[in-house]
Amino acid sequence: MPLYINDEQTMLRDTARDFVAERAPVSHMRKLRDANDAAGFSRDLWKSFAEMGFTGILIGEADGGLGLGHVDAGIVLEEIGRNLSPSPFLATAVAAVEALKGSAQAARWFPGILAGDTIAALAIDEGAKHRDSVEMKAERSGNGFRLSGKKQFVTHGHIADLIIVAARTAGSADDANGITLFAVDKGAAGLTAEAERLTDSSIAARLEFDGVEVDADAVIGEVDAGRDPLDRLLRAGRTGASAELLGVGGGAMDLTVSYLRERKQFGVTIGSFQALQHRAAHLYSEMEVARAAVLKAQQLLDAGDAGADAAVSVAKAMTALATTLSVQEGVQMHGGIGMTDEYDIGFYMKRARVLAEMFGDANFHADRLARAAGY
Repeated sequence: MPLYINDEQTMLRDTARDFVAERAPVSHMRKLRDANDAAGFSRDLWKSFAEMGFTGILIGEADGGLGLGHVDAGIVLEEIGRNLSPSPFLATAVAAVEALKGSAQAARWFPGILAGDTIAALAIDEGAKHRDSVEMKAERSGNGFRLSGKKQFVTHGHIADLIIVAARTAGSADDANGITLFAVDKGAAGLTAEAERLTDSSIAARLEFDGVEVDADAVIGEVDAGRDPLDRLLRAGRTGASAELLGVGGGAMDLTVSYLRERKQFGVTIGSFQALQHRAAHLYSEMEVARAAVLKAQQLLDAGDAGADAAVSVAKAMTALATTLSVQEGVQMHGGIGMTDEYDIGFYMKRARVLAEMFGDANFHADRLARAAGY
């Protein structure tokens, strides 16, 4: 498969780039942050995403969506990252949609996602770092289940309409099988959410499930067989986060190159200094390698290729490393002013830090690849 996008995808990129840059630039994020907005994003903007058709990119045509793929979703996510746009697109229109596909829950939740009325949150992580283990319990109770346990780092978990919860119905925490995925409505009795603002000004929640009762219809897929929809969710989320990281790294690099062309020292632009030129060239090459890794992962996911899982981990690890380099170089080349609110580069560094942790950091995915290879 060629590692470039086709004409239709190029048109989508141009449309998404203009739309996001106009409706949700960095100043939009600043405005929400300064207002201490309780939601952490604009619902009106989310409706606008729906009106553009973006929320239906991964939803099949039979369900009212566009029936496109992860390459297309990644194009939108890259522009979201480039503009630091606070949006539920990754969790809702990408990861949650993939988990719901083919389940009875799709008919209930897809219309709201398509209309921009529904926000989804992913209650997956239980510890300080992302892990593949699931300890939270789901016990049989009448015709349904009783959920007990805690989840954290749940983006938009305090205001989500739908919470997708991974819980254990059999086995122990590290077992691959015995997991069941549930679709839990907001406001469920026994569910409490403690919202916390992250370093990039986005909001995530710590969720506690104190005997939350759900009926059997809340199960996504099959009981004890939630690993398959959970893996689809994770592959989609990891690839989507990689695409957004590309946007963050690319946006930071563009700011830095512009600054090198404008800032003068000793009567000349600092971009004329050979040492800074070498660093900028190195950064560009690292970002392009990461871009190729992300596109490959997206293409393999769209093709249903058996190698997609490994490619997704490669993409997540490489974009985390490349974007970290981009934002660190950006701050350093801006000098001390790069750490102030006067310049946007510091916000790119903060967003990169959060995205790098989401769905597993570079170390997690390097270890995952090594274990898969038998090390």
